[in-house]
Amino acid sequence: MASFGIWVLTIFLVFQSGYGFYLPGSYPHKYKVGDPLSVKVNSLTSIDTEMPFSYYSLPFCKPAEGVKDSAENLGELLMGDRIENSPYRFKMYTNETLIFLCQSGKLSADEFKLLKERIDEMYQVNLILDNLPAIRYTVKEGFVSRWTGYPIGVKFQDMYYVFNHLKFKVLVHKYEETNVARVMGTGDAVDVFPSGGKGGSDVPGYMVVGFEVIPCSVMHNGNVVKDLKMYDKYPSEIKCDTTTVTVPIKEGEPIVFTYEVAFEESDIKWPSRWDAYLKMEGSKVHWFSILNSLMVITFLAGIVLVIFLRTVRRDLTRYEELDKEAQAQMNEELSGWKLVVGDVFRAPSHPALLCIMVGDGVQILGMGVVTILFAALGFMSPASRGTLITGMLFFYMILGIAAGYVAVRLWRTIGCGDHKGWASVAWKAACFFPGIAFLILTILNFLLWGSHSTGAIPFSLFVILLLLWFCISVPLTLVGGYFGAKSPHIEYPVRTNQIPREIPAQKYPSWLLVLGAGTLPFGTLFIELFFIMSSIWMGRVYYVFGFLLIVMVLLVVVCAEVSLVLTYMHLCVEDWKWWWKSFFASGSVAIYIFLYSVNYLIFDLKSLSGPVSATLYLGYSLFMVLAIMLATGTIGFLSSFWFVHYLFSSVKLD
Repeated sequence: MASFGIWVLTIFLVFQSGYGFYLPGSYPHKYKVGDPLSVKVNSLTSIDTEMPFSYYSLPFCKPAEGVKDSAENLGELLMGDRIENSPYRFKMYTNETLIFLCQSGKLSADEFKLLKERIDEMYQVNLILDNLPAIRYTVKEGFVSRWTGYPIGVKFQDMYYVFNHLKFKVLVHKYEETNVARVMGTGDAVDVFPSGGKGGSDVPGYMVVGFEVIPCSVMHNGNVVKDLKMYDKYPSEIKCDTTTVTVPIKEGEPIVFTYEVAFEESDIKWPSRWDAYLKMEGSKVHWFSILNSLMVITFLAGIVLVIFLRTVRRDLTRYEELDKEAQAQMNEELSGWKLVVGDVFRAPSHPALLCIMVGDGVQILGMGVVTILFAALGFMSPASRGTLITGMLFFYMILGIAAGYVAVRLWRTIGCGDHKGWASVAWKAACFFPGIAFLILTILNFLLWGSHSTGAIPFSLFVILLLLWFCISVPLTLVGGYFGAKSPHIEYPVRTNQIPREIPAQKYPSWLLVLGAGTLPFGTLFIELFFIMSSIWMGRVYYVFGFLLIVMVLLVVVCAEVSLVLTYMHLCVEDWKWWWKSFFASGSVAIYIFLYSVNYLIFDLKSLSGPVSATLYLGYSLFMVLAIMLATGTIGFLSSFWFVHYLFSSVKLD
């Protein structure tokens, strides 16, 4: 245990020191003084509804050149991100004040109603500059809070106020030595800047390392702005006071939008510019708690495993030391796992379904481990939007080969080498989990379509996902199935009797023990689960993938041990129907995760409004829980299968 503790501590220190590591290819952009900087807008988001909407669905100013979508990857589209250009324009290291943006048209009844709804639902505007989201600081009772984005407006004394003036602060870091090739370390990654600029200019360059916004509600004179054009100077002084609101929105009246920008040189280096976003409240407090709980649970699991292995060893030694007559007498006198030797490898009920679920579980588990490993190494940084989801999809499709191979080889093992039906098993393995996921997501998508949310998957993307499924994932699964059919099946160490042995009456239902077994794996991940849920539903940035990797390794170990112990207990009471029980012994952790999700909905997402939002939450939770059940159940089943095979291979039988 001491060596394990050192190992965990080493990994902890490695990931603590690696926070400066960013996705290779995410290079600093150097700007000269006066270079144009473009602000982009992402979808409006709210933790009140969990439904994103397009920024331009509200009567905000539009760019003079028209609204254009930014290049988006598959992950961004699936997450509901819609990044578009905005009318906000800056010049590097050029402070500007009193910039008139536009005057909206007179608010129609529908626009007025929609604005009020979005303010009530606490929607946030999300601006992006040089890939950095706008961050807002608030001070309450001496504590400084960080928020990404800013609210559309506020409701005060039954009046609705919109934030129509934005005060931007851009933090920049000076980059010198433009004529010398310079190597800049980013943790383990190294970005090499080419020497020289255009004509070897000595003009200093700057990198954007921070983007802050202060929203204000300012009363403007409608008559003054009539003749102003976009980016003209506003003729009178604008006082941005965050403690007061002065612009109530009214039907039939326009809204005037203005902004100002100030640049400030900062000591923050480019690799550390995301630190402000990653230091969200409440995370550091729990890190030691996470590590502590992992150590305790692993220690307990280790004790269980040591006791368990000693017990089995003692049983085997006693059994092998007896002569044949004594063995026969012992078989008559003793009960236990030795008596089910002729039934332990009897085919389970619904063998095809078990093979399909185990195959899909291997695919999901492999996807999870590889994705988290890449994320922990910094390849899926929060700075690269959508890469996590895109990576998960890619790895899931590629690992279709593993799903087909495992499902078909297990099918042949249960059928004692029979090839018949392998193609059907491989095909079903390719369609089982994706089919259920597609059904859940389609139903949820109709809800989002009905709400005109940007979270709805566009029809074109639906077609792309279907093509990825049937043109890449399914063929790869069938290829894996073909290799599984060609591989030799696993031979059982003992023969199965023709007549099944009767299972003695149990004092308590065996399924009760199976359901209770999920509590131990749940104990290893429930703290980490809180952070993941907060990241998904509360808009916080999740970045401690190093911890998540450790949690996942421990979860695999605990699931294997729990299932193994329960299988041994069932065999000891002459219950030879261990196949499905070993799967659900560790897979039952999904039940507790779903109950935790319901608890999180009731107590942490109190503000979640409306049946559509609650249905979306529960639908996505169900999807997540199904994937976890298949992955953890597969760990339990495979470990139990190995153990039973090993146990009965070790016994000398005639």
